[in-house]
Amino acid sequence: AAGLGDGLQLPSTALLPQASPPARSFQLDYEEDCFRKDGAPFRYISGSIHYARVPRSAWRDRLLKMYMSGLSAVQVYVPWNYHELLPGVYDFAGDRDVEAFLDLTAELGLLVILRPGPYICAEWEMGGLPAWLLWKPDIVLRSSDPAYLAAVDSWLHVLLPKIKPRLYQHGGNIISVQVENEYGSYYACDYDYLRHLLGSFRALLGSEVLLFTTDGTRTEELRCGTLQGLYATVDFGPGSNVTEAFGAQRRVEPKGPLVNSEYYTGWLDYWGEAHASTSAAQVARGLEDMLRLGASVNMYMFHGGTNFAYWSGADFKDRYKEVTTSYDYDAPLSEAGDPTEKLFAIRTVISKFQPLPVGPMPPATPKYAYGWVSLGKVSACPEGCAAPAWHCPAAPHLSLSLQYADLLDVLDVLCPSGPIQSQFPLTFEAIKQAYGFVVYRTQLPRDVLDPATLGAPPQSICDRGYVMLQQEYQGTLERDGQTMLHVTGRAGDTLDVLLENTGRISFGANTSDFKGLVGNLSLDSSPLSNWLIYPLAIDTAIQQGWPHTALPKSNSRGRAGPAFYTGTFETPGIAWDTFVKFPGWSKGQLWINGFNLGRYWPRRGPQQTLFVPGSVLHASRPNNITVLELEGAPPAPFLLFLDQPLFNRTLGHSVAAPE
Repeated sequence: AAGLGDGLQLPSTALLPQASPPARSFQLDYEEDCFRKDGAPFRYISGSIHYARVPRSAWRDRLLKMYMSGLSAVQVYVPWNYHELLPGVYDFAGDRDVEAFLDLTAELGLLVILRPGPYICAEWEMGGLPAWLLWKPDIVLRSSDPAYLAAVDSWLHVLLPKIKPRLYQHGGNIISVQVENEYGSYYACDYDYLRHLLGSFRALLGSEVLLFTTDGTRTEELRCGTLQGLYATVDFGPGSNVTEAFGAQRRVEPKGPLVNSEYYTGWLDYWGEAHASTSAAQVARGLEDMLRLGASVNMYMFHGGTNFAYWSGADFKDRYKEVTTSYDYDAPLSEAGDPTEKLFAIRTVISKFQPLPVGPMPPATPKYAYGWVSLGKVSACPEGCAAPAWHCPAAPHLSLSLQYADLLDVLDVLCPSGPIQSQFPLTFEAIKQAYGFVVYRTQLPRDVLDPATLGAPPQSICDRGYVMLQQEYQGTLERDGQTMLHVTGRAGDTLDVLLENTGRISFGANTSDFKGLVGNLSLDSSPLSNWLIYPLAIDTAIQQGWPHTALPKSNSRGRAGPAFYTGTFETPGIAWDTFVKFPGWSKGQLWINGFNLGRYWPRRGPQQTLFVPGSVLHASRPNNITVLELEGAPPAPFLLFLDQPLFNRTLGHSVAAPE
């Protein structure tokens, strides 16, 4: 790493000519190996926050805490699929109002490093690319495939004109813009694609904006991810040797500022694996080592937030690995936005290099343990139920008649347009269903008196299939897991398979991640045919008030298999953040007041609770809860609202609800 230490001390601004200040500019200085902001040497200390993972009502709180930590900048991804839900159909309202978010960063005195993709990874569904790209099954993503480039250009022509007036040169606070993301980790290595993006970004943002790339430190990553005209930066975590890592950047950028665009403060969680954590001391030590070299650093993540609804992605690392709903990331600000020990350790390091803002760190947001809520009729408190009467599900305003509906009984509500007929199964993409769930229905072609094998070829269940025969739950088929079940039945018996998309791959795969029944199911090796396919619009129905406005078709005792459970609860006149636990539940999806809070899966862990932002709750009227349980609810279906999260199966065992 020749010259790694050369010219990295930032020269005193007192030595610069005291002429009239230059026009607003943010540039590279290849002589002094630094950035120059308005002509003066500049180094940023930044943190990542994703507006799509934070409710809009919490943006100011999180950004203010980042500012008070001593950060000069925030790094922000723009997820394309969060905004262009269908080709040419855009949503920039409410939680998706990226312009309002950027304006808030400016108001609070933070600079912005923008990462508009088009691919962002971020452990986000399909790395931010819209699922509708896969309506063209042979499309080659992240390449110079004309179909892909046409969609990208169309999107950039909508997004980047919103960005241009907010560039630093134009009086805004965006100092640099990243092109693509870790492209060197992708198999395609298509320089024509990177050159096309460079041309589009320049045409839409102008010639002055600083454009850059980010890649890992391996030679191959930097070979395929960098391009003349884009400043090359690297990413690495606290376990790396700082000198070696920046040495890798120096091999592709011999001069200019040292930049770590993703310094990992923690790590993500996968369902079924241990909760990830990184010590505050290790993170602080690595940060100090980089700052001593004069490097600019962005901490990924500074605030992780939550993968609400269906937005969590998946990685492919030897197998398919779904990302949890929580994106806490063991970051300096917790999932709920609370300052941690790690934040204060980082703040202490920053104070050695630049003055901290004057004033106190805003406190943690208030949390409330609303207690037990029954989704069924109860006459007694659960064991160990806490004192205040309204905590207890036996209290009158929490005693609810069981509202239960077998999913297969409400297909007319969830799929009002009726099923699609096909000889063989069609993927989600083929029927233009992006996320969520699809039911595949056929009939047994013959009597099956001795158990026969219902099976699927490898990688054809994408991602989980809940199997019902004559509406009786048989078990679950799973990608990279169990791919066969034994069944018996009569000719003409109805076979239903509810397919769940648990997140399209965002990193690690070289092929497109189609969802649904990607291959055919067979019975003792004979392919099944004549399918009815029901794309389910569950969120649409719930947002329109179902099932709270309609009596469920069944109010019998819950049984195994996919079913909806509903109930209501009232708060004691407050709407504070909370965490909901699922004692005895298996896997499913939760909505409160029509807001999709994401996937729960306590049976697999490590995440045991879902974060419920107070902004979702009503303080003065009942809150509607809808649970879609996929495998089987407990005999007495309760939820437990706590004032702190549980991320690890070993931290707390399910509290027993009454039998």
